[in-house]
Amino acid sequence: MEHSQEIHSQNVAPLTLEFWEVLKSHLLSKNPNNKTLESWLAPVKAQKIVEKPQGPCLVLEVPSDFYRYHILENLMDSIYIEARAINPDILIDVVVNKSEDNGYQNLVNLPHEEIPTSSSSIQIGDHLSPSYRRADFLDPNFTFSNFVVGRNSEFAHAACYNVARNPGSGGYNPLLICGPVGMGKTHLLHAVGHEILSHSPHTRIVYMQAERFLNEFIVAMRNKKTESFRHKYRDQVDVLLFDDIQFIGKGEATQEEFFHIFNSLIEKKKQIILASDRRPKDILKLEDRNRSRLEWGLTVDITMPDVETRMAILRYKAEQMQIKLSDDVVAYIAKVAKRSIREIEGALKTLKMFSELQGVPIDIQLTKRILISQESQNSLSIDDILKLVSDHFKISINDLKSSSRAKPIVIPRQIAMYLIKKHLNKSFVEIGRHFGNRDHTTVMNAIEKVQYLQATDANIRNDIEDLTNQIHNITGL
Repeated sequence: MEHSQEIHSQNVAPLTLEFWEVLKSHLLSKNPNNKTLESWLAPVKAQKIVEKPQGPCLVLEVPSDFYRYHILENLMDSIYIEARAINPDILIDVVVNKSEDNGYQNLVNLPHEEIPTSSSSIQIGDHLSPSYRRADFLDPNFTFSNFVVGRNSEFAHAACYNVARNPGSGGYNPLLICGPVGMGKTHLLHAVGHEILSHSPHTRIVYMQAERFLNEFIVAMRNKKTESFRHKYRDQVDVLLFDDIQFIGKGEATQEEFFHIFNSLIEKKKQIILASDRRPKDILKLEDRNRSRLEWGLTVDITMPDVETRMAILRYKAEQMQIKLSDDVVAYIAKVAKRSIREIEGALKTLKMFSELQGVPIDIQLTKRILISQESQNSLSIDDILKLVSDHFKISINDLKSSSRAKPIVIPRQIAMYLIKKHLNKSFVEIGRHFGNRDHTTVMNAIEKVQYLQATDANIRNDIEDLTNQIHNITGL
């Protein structure tokens, strides 16, 4: 009752920074005893309120880029749902705290006298003194202790653990982990970093995604700081954890820089561990010299776990999420969720949400009803929707993904975003990624614009109805 009174007051009062505390309290009250959610929300602070043409925007502040990525990817949809229930006009943005305190979030196990006093020493991409030991972007939830090992991953797990105990030696340099999306490659990369720091806390570890590496290099070239960039990666790294290496083929200059960084670290016997969703020979536009270097060391595969391992993963994830599952429910989910481990997690989250919203237990009847519906959705892909919209409006898919602001392209692009959200329930971040890495607020505003046009423009309404009928023909719903 206290929450409802507090929330109701927000409907009549101007938006203030206290809104975040009310919203956070509301989120936690809906997920009691969820320590993981509590730990992710604890350091998030309301920074300011800014007025945008679409309405007031609450700017949330987080301690690191990894926090921002996790919240946008995994929590933002839930935050928006709750926030809009309180204030229908609110916008939310998430920024990283670039103040001095942020540096402490990115330093691992430093003696007190080694903590830098200048924030400029710890910004991403800046020069770093060799005395500062950093472990950027290591997820505290990704360790060896909570990685469920099965026959699909036992070799990859063993190789990663051996490297973590003896980085730079043992003939596993570089170590390349290959496997489809959502199989646990990123988990193993982070686990290696945590294991190394547990017995060698001063090791300089950098976890890097290929897209971020590419963007950071472009910024360095633009600002004429390539020497600082090279110094950072060639001279100040003991262990490089490089994720999504398949994207390195996007830029020739980036490949050139990666080639020299790779050679420099290997010559100095520094450990390199990479993850890719495909083998080097299958990475498009990858230069032969980089392809050969990726194949120098040991390549390990990680595939979809068998049913027994999926059941073990389910029980572990359910325990983490404080969900009680009967054996028949576990067996059913393990049987139907066979594309990736992320699909298993998604099924659990979906069941938990429906169970809480409807006030019913997670039994086999609910599980079958929800997952069969989800399976029907899974027959539809983002590419399917892009193709439907492209054909309907007679524009190319490349135009939909482009930066063009021409009205004949903008409206179809916004409709595509709306349909993806409605029929596939992808996160704002994931949708934005498919449209040239657009910001989540851009996606949200596009969806709201389409909802408004549906109510005010008969032509748009007819377009969406036609496209929706075509989607139903694909899914059979």
